[in-house]
Amino acid sequence: MDYLRPRPEHRNSLVISDPEPARSRGGALASLARLATVGIFLLLFGAFLYFGRTILLPIVSAAVIALTLAPVVKVAKRYGISPWITALLIVVCVLAVFSLAVSAMAVPISEWIGRAPDIWSSIKEKFAVLEGPLAAARQLQTSLFGTSAAPGISAPGMVLPVVAFVTPAAGELLLFFAALIFLLAGQFELRAQLFSLFTERETRLRFLKIMSDIERNLTAYVLVVTIINAVLGTIVALGAFALGFPHPVIAGVLAALLNYVPYVGPAAMVVILFGVGLVTFPSLGHALVAPIGFIALTTAEGNFITPTIIGRRVTLNPLMILLALAFWMWMWGPIGAFLAAPLSIIGLVVFNHLYPTDDAKLPD
Repeated sequence: MDYLRPRPEHRNSLVISDPEPARSRGGALASLARLATVGIFLLLFGAFLYFGRTILLPIVSAAVIALTLAPVVKVAKRYGISPWITALLIVVCVLAVFSLAVSAMAVPISEWIGRAPDIWSSIKEKFAVLEGPLAAARQLQTSLFGTSAAPGISAPGMVLPVVAFVTPAAGELLLFFAALIFLLAGQFELRAQLFSLFTERETRLRFLKIMSDIERNLTAYVLVVTIINAVLGTIVALGAFALGFPHPVIAGVLAALLNYVPYVGPAAMVVILFGVGLVTFPSLGHALVAPIGFIALTTAEGNFITPTIIGRRVTLNPLMILLALAFWMWMWGPIGAFLAAPLSIIGLVVFNHLYPTDDAKLPD
């Protein structure tokens, strides 16, 4: 019966369709060398983005906003308004909105900080059922890693991180607004200088088409998403008012702003609504009403409304957006999360111009 036993050479065989030897090993090595060169470039470029984020982040943010608002500057120029005047007016409007937002957030934040002891006591009461498991977890931690001092918050411990954060943030904001003014006002001269760097006519035309498509797609995307987020924020504000939330307008503004960040923004808003509801309402079930309603609202918006409207203009693969979001958040933090979708649109436009899709069908 030995002939029924599988031979050793066929025991771990794989299913291979039409194997063919490589025609040229030198060509394969050359391809590997080019791939290694591209890999090294990407690693160095990633390190450049990471370590240069203090300067690159405000400049790239200003460039994205300038490209988005470029049609506004063009329309104003047709009516005889100088691009410098338009740029200054846009920056003044942005500063006014930013100041209003900070002023509106200052009152509730100060109020919540003043009520911190009462808020903590209320949360402990609502989660009293978890005291047993938490005590067991602390006991296990003590047994494994030894005793640790109770966490305390001192004034120097709070002041130093705040100062360390605010000082570079102020410099980045100053660089952002300065770059935004110069990019908005001098975009036509800058584009002409970049245009003159190319010598071939076909390359120049391709450059103009790429810039035009970037502006068109970015403006359409931001405009449509802003309208959708404004409607979403209005619904959230009305719902928060109906449920009895404190400062419902701020809840609506936060929902609209955070919805610019795919996936992460709505998740953060759910946590905020749950935390505020936990402190405001007497029962845990009452506190869950707003987060559940917001999840249902954003699910309908993200899966049906936004794809139906934006899908006709800009096709964004959800997996690509998720990877871009993870990459830019890791690279540049929360601002990188806001820039993930616009930068993906810019990359898609450039890629589709340089590598246009064909109708080739892959085998099954």
